Amino acid sequence: MRALGWNDGELLILDQTRLPLEERWVHCRTVEEVAEAIEAMRVRGAPAIGVAAAFGVVLGAQKAVEQGRRISAAVREAVARLAATRPTAVNLFWALSRMEKVAEVAGEGREAVARLEREAEAVMREDERVNRRIGRWGAELIPQRARILTHCNTGALATAAYGTALGVIRAAREEGKEVQVWVDETRPFFQGARLTAYELVQEGIEGTIITDSTAAALMAKGWVDLVIVGADRVAANGDVANKIGTYGLAIAARYHGIPFYVAAPTSTFDGSLADGRAIPIEERNPDEVLQVAGVRMAPPGASALHLAFDVTPHSLIDALITEKGVLRPPLPDAVQGLLRGGT
Repeated sequence: MRALGWNDGELLILDQTRLPLEERWVHCRTVEEVAEAIEAMRVRGAPAIGVAAAFGVVLGAQKAVEQGRRISAAVREAVARLAATRPTAVNLFWALSRMEKVAEVAGEGREAVARLEREAEAVMREDERVNRRIGRWGAELIPQRARILTHCNTGALATAAYGTALGVIRAAREEGKEVQVWVDETRPFFQGARLTAYELVQEGIEGTIITDSTAAALMAKGWVDLVIVGADRVAANGDVANKIGTYGLAIAARYHGIPFYVAAPTSTFDGSLADGRAIPIEERNPDEVLQVAGVRMAPPGASALHLAFDVTPHSLIDALITEKGVLRPPLPDAVQGLLRGGT
C-alpha cells in the first residue's frame, strides 16, 4: 500500500480525505497543487508530507525549464510555498533542505531537474527502508498476543510505505506474533477510524475502533498491554509532538503502568529545539471541529478551537523507536547521543 507515486513527471497522491469509501488519486503537476494537497490533508503523516514536498520542488523546477526561467529562483519559490503548508511536521523542512542543497550545485537546465528528481526519489526510497528498520527494532518490544493501542494513522498511508508505529505492528505480525489493535478514532479527521482501520483490514490484522475517550477506560480494565504512536517532531530532549490526544494517552498509560512507545525516523528529530515548548503547534480551521463530513454538528454561533497537535514530555515516554535502535530513558541523554551520530 502506498500513498504517493511519481510517474512521468507528475506526483500521484492517494486522496486520504476520500478514504476508505473511495480510492481516488490526485495528479499534481504544479507546486501549488502539491501545497494544496498537503494543506487539505489529501496527503498527511510527517514522512509522507516530506516526500510530497520533495517532489513538489521537482515540479517547480520542471515548470521553470518549460517557461525558460532560472531553476534556482523556482526552487526558492517552491520551498517557500511548501514550507508554509504545515508548521509542526519537521520532516517537511528536512526534505526541503535536502532539495535546496542539491539545487545549489545542480546548475540549470534539464540535467538539473533530473538531479532534483533523483534526490526526491532517494528521499522516497530511504523512507521505506527506514520504516522497515524501525519495524524490526520495534517488533522486539511487542510481546506475543499483545493488545496494542494506537492513535491517528502511522502506517503506509502516512509514509512512503510500510509505516512507523503501525509498521512496528506490521513487523510484529510478520514475525508470527499475534496482535490485537485498539484503534483510536482520532477526532476530528478520524484518521484512526478511516485510515488505520483501512490498513488493518487490508493486512488482515485484528483491529477494533474506539472513541478517543474510551482509551483510558480500556486501560483501567487491563485490556491494553502497550501504547505505540508516531511523531511529527522530536525535540533535543526527547519531548514529542504528535496528533492531538497523544499527551492524554501518555498520562493515562503512565497512571496504569502501561508502556508508552513512540516510533519515529531520525529525520523527525529536531536538534535545534531544546524541548517541546519550542515546537510550533499548528492551529487549523475551527470548521473542522464544528463539522463532520461537511455536516455541521454544532449550533449556529458556537465556536471551536482546533489544535492539531500536542506535546508529550519525554518523562512519560518509555522508549523512542528509530531506525538506528531503541532509545530508552534518560531520553535527553539518549537523544543527544543519537544526534551526535550514535545509536
